[in-house]
Amino acid sequence: MNHDRLKLGIIGLGIMGERLMRAALAHPGTQIVAVWDPAPEAAQRLADITPDIGLNASAADVIAASEAVYIASPPASHIALGQAVLRAGRALFLEKPLASDLVAARAFVAEAAGQRAAVNFPMASSPSIKQLRAWLPEIGGIERIEITADFGGWPRGWQRGAATWLSRRAEGGFTREVVSHFLFLAQRLGGPLRLAEATVTYPPGDGSETAITARLWAGDVPVGITGGVGTTADDEHNMTTIIGAKGSIRLRDWSFPEQLGADGGWRAAPDARPNAEMRPLTLAGQLDKVVAMTRGEEVNLATLQEALSIQEIVEGILASKQ
Repeated sequence: MNHDRLKLGIIGLGIMGERLMRAALAHPGTQIVAVWDPAPEAAQRLADITPDIGLNASAADVIAASEAVYIASPPASHIALGQAVLRAGRALFLEKPLASDLVAARAFVAEAAGQRAAVNFPMASSPSIKQLRAWLPEIGGIERIEITADFGGWPRGWQRGAATWLSRRAEGGFTREVVSHFLFLAQRLGGPLRLAEATVTYPPGDGSETAITARLWAGDVPVGITGGVGTTADDEHNMTTIIGAKGSIRLRDWSFPEQLGADGGWRAAPDARPNAEMRPLTLAGQLDKVVAMTRGEEVNLATLQEALSIQEIVEGILASKQ
């Protein structure tokens, strides 16, 4: 056992918890010391990932054993668990969205001010975003950002195991789960977000949204958003296009940075790769920063305040009328 490695605990072993756990097991600076998930199948899921770690009896046990805790449980549990982590003096790495309740989220962010806490918006460490930033000087000042997010169905195929909450209006939907990532990018590129107008379409009952349109601002940069379910033959397809005074660049399908050529064609960066191949690199970068944050260093992980700003916009969109 290497005692110089960060003792990391995980609460919630769904898809996101498993992804970060696998990344942490391969990371030289982290050591998984405790895991908890209340689902009956969690113990077998953990055993399939690694036979060396057993499931803990409670979230409190994970917090007690760890220096930093990653919370990847459903959104309704984020605030209470995050409070428990910070009150125990541990560093907090929280899965987005920040919470399912805006009032509680605002109070939590105020309470947690100055503490070691961040939210998992992976674009903070994405090599694809690093490439887009490298191209920014070539396109001049950003004049607008256009975001599209299309889905064959919702939840996406790989998320069906979490459909009990992802498909419901109270906590789920693609605006919270997916569009929030691109809002994070727009905010980092342009500045503070503010919503101008939006429309949202819901199915009968308590199902999550099936379509959205929105206009907002990131600082002084106008941002347009469209999204829908049943609007692509693929599981999902997304595009964030950054239009500058002298050219345009875009992020396609999470991980392909592309630049508009003089001939009107889009060209991907030479080292672009599919998201499944890019994700481990991005998560390794996130873990580098979690280690540094826990040690008291400054990092550029998404802050709680940034996550709250994004949630304010998301919930504003979802509260709009068709």
